[in-house]
Amino acid sequence: MLARWSICLTMICLLAGGAAVAQQGVNDTIRLGATMENGVAYPMVFLDEYVKIGPYINAEDRIRRDKLRRDIYVVYPYAITAATILKDVNGNLEKMDGRRERKQYLKAVDRQLDAAFKQPLKNLSVDQGHVLVKLINRQTGQNCYSIIREMKGGFSAVLWQSVGILFNNNLRHDYDPADEDQEIEAMVQVLEASAAYRYQLYAQNELMKKVPKVEVRK
Repeated sequence: MLARWSICLTMICLLAGGAAVAQQGVNDTIRLGATMENGVAYPMVFLDEYVKIGPYINAEDRIRRDKLRRDIYVVYPYAITAATILKDVNGNLEKMDGRRERKQYLKAVDRQLDAAFKQPLKNLSVDQGHVLVKLINRQTGQNCYSIIREMKGGFSAVLWQSVGILFNNNLRHDYDPADEDQEIEAMVQVLEASAAYRYQLYAQNELMKKVPKVEVRK
């Protein structure tokens, strides 16, 4: 009987000792990197990448953003068309010396643009007109007031500025992509990077076909 108890105690001691050895094994050791700060080693652990999805957008703000995006898609072809026409007009004006010749040319351009775009632009909503003014400034580098003044004279510019104010649309507004117009700029950049941009360029080309060329005397 005493021999049996001795054997049992021996086996318990061996198992306990084996467990203690196992707890100190290589597989139970966690290796960490370290970084030194002022001579002191601190453990360094690499965490999983954190991806920020973005702030929560409530239903009302989502509807507003969707409408703004639709307005941008509607007026963007007009903005890039305006930039193309203005570049062409400025290039032709540089070739003219006489004030009378320049004036006659601008009147001819004004008539052509009025015939091509007066009705479509009248069909735009107030919000779409507001976005168009901003995008024309973005594409041309000039605000609409300065463009109208150059094309139609000071009186027309003041007149159209007054009309714009009635609809809460300041034609002197300068496009500010870093602050006030940051949201529009982000949406336009997404548009320009997407396949839909090819459709916008197609729409712009179709608009340009409606504008007859004004002959420039050489």
